Amino acid sequence: MKHLTPLEAISLYPQHDYTLKSLFETRAQTDPSRPFLVFKEKTWIWGEFNEAIDRSACMLASRGIRKGDRMGIMATNSHAHVLLMFALARIGAIMVPVNPEFGVSEAKYVMRHAGVSAVACSADTLEVVKQASSEINPQPWFVLVDGEMAGIPQLADLVRDGGDARLPDDIAPDDTFAIIYSSGTTGFPKGVMHSQRNFVLSGEVHVARTHLQPDDRALCILPMFHINALFYSVGSVVSVGARLIIAPRFSASQFWRLVADTGATQVNTMMAVSNILARRPRSEFVRGHKLRIVNGGGFTKETRDIFRNEFGVPTMIEGYGMTETPAAFSNPYDGPHKLACMGKPAAHPDPARPWTQARILDDEGRDVPDGAMGELAVRVPNLMQGYYRDPEQTAASFRDGWFLSGDLVRRDDEGYFFFVARKKDIIRRRGENIAGAELDRVIGEHSGVSEVAAIAVDSELGEDDIMVVVVPKAGARLTAEDVRSWCAERLAAHKIPRFVVFVDALPHTPTHKVAKFLLKKDATLRARAVDLQPS
Repeated sequence: MKHLTPLEAISLYPQHDYTLKSLFETRAQTDPSRPFLVFKEKTWIWGEFNEAIDRSACMLASRGIRKGDRMGIMATNSHAHVLLMFALARIGAIMVPVNPEFGVSEAKYVMRHAGVSAVACSADTLEVVKQASSEINPQPWFVLVDGEMAGIPQLADLVRDGGDARLPDDIAPDDTFAIIYSSGTTGFPKGVMHSQRNFVLSGEVHVARTHLQPDDRALCILPMFHINALFYSVGSVVSVGARLIIAPRFSASQFWRLVADTGATQVNTMMAVSNILARRPRSEFVRGHKLRIVNGGGFTKETRDIFRNEFGVPTMIEGYGMTETPAAFSNPYDGPHKLACMGKPAAHPDPARPWTQARILDDEGRDVPDGAMGELAVRVPNLMQGYYRDPEQTAASFRDGWFLSGDLVRRDDEGYFFFVARKKDIIRRRGENIAGAELDRVIGEHSGVSEVAAIAVDSELGEDDIMVVVVPKAGARLTAEDVRSWCAERLAAHKIPRFVVFVDALPHTPTHKVAKFLLKKDATLRARAVDLQPS
């Protein structure tokens, strides 16, 4: 089969109406016998899965789920996420994916804030789900997607039996279909609302990013409580009628075996995943795989070269998107690809359909010139509908119709955008703005450093001082002076940290980002740190 352009790929099927029902049915009816989804030992074909979606929707409606109701899903990745997502959308109900590793307090916040009517979970998460939802009135009902527990029905049994409820016929593209809770790097997570149209469009734009083909096999290793897995992996597969391979969770030791055994040709990752794989024992690598493209963010020269030259993956594409603004930027598929780069404003497969508009603003809302740093502001057709039950935060996120990302970026003279830091990750020292992310990158390149986080601490002179929290690699004999010398050779004097503290591990958000807000709250770090300031 010849390599199709993104527009040719999504145009193989009848035109949909931007609902999930229409999107899936136009693909399933075109060729019902093609494989659609692989999970563990089971393969579903398109027609079979489409029938399961209808039965699931009837089952949910028969059990009281109505348009606008919210249903939580708290389990590791499986076909159930995809099945329930499309079934809920068929009713006009809303999916609320929840991190299965959440404790009671974390899950309680999401469940209560969303006001879930039901929760699909595993036997392993059931007790947390019960405790987390104990104060919700009326009480939600529960269904197991895996495992067994007395008194709790199995999803497979309920889907097989279906129901006799009449499904609504007034489902619209702009109905909310998902509330995805942000990772909460600054505290409580926000519930980001997205419409069915947003999902469909995001999947199509991801096809333009990666040139996914109908005969591709897309491997999903990222968690399905994250927008990447749902909008990019699932959305793009359905857009072009390809095959989706779902891993329960990312396993570094089994990654290459899974890639080889499933014939995966494409995978979405994030920086932590590519870094881990690049440093794993080469004995785990399986030759003869068919992986042709890795899409993600934060590739270093080291990881890019290892994937291309050692792992034999020809195409590495970096992009950028937020939960609020999915698929907003990407390095062009045909290049040039710039390292550690967000890329250019993304485009839809149909060149007649406008997509990302981007500006870089100073603190007064004025556009800054190329090369200067400022806050990224965007307009995209798939922009979130707002933060659930938080109109004040929603309003505060916009200025004159532009969404304020909270990310500081710069643009070069060729129109490529580069991430600098989160606005709240800027350290103000000696009248200069210093990006914590820059220090993280530079210190993280030291051979003795496993992970690092640079944060601002109070200075006796006002403004900030810099403290770096370092996790040494196993067996490394790293000192605070080693860190200072490394920085002095690579950074301007005002960027050299004053405090260095060594720890066994850093706290992380559910999406594997360092939770710097927790480090800033830990008063013991300053007391334990080495002060490198000359007396």
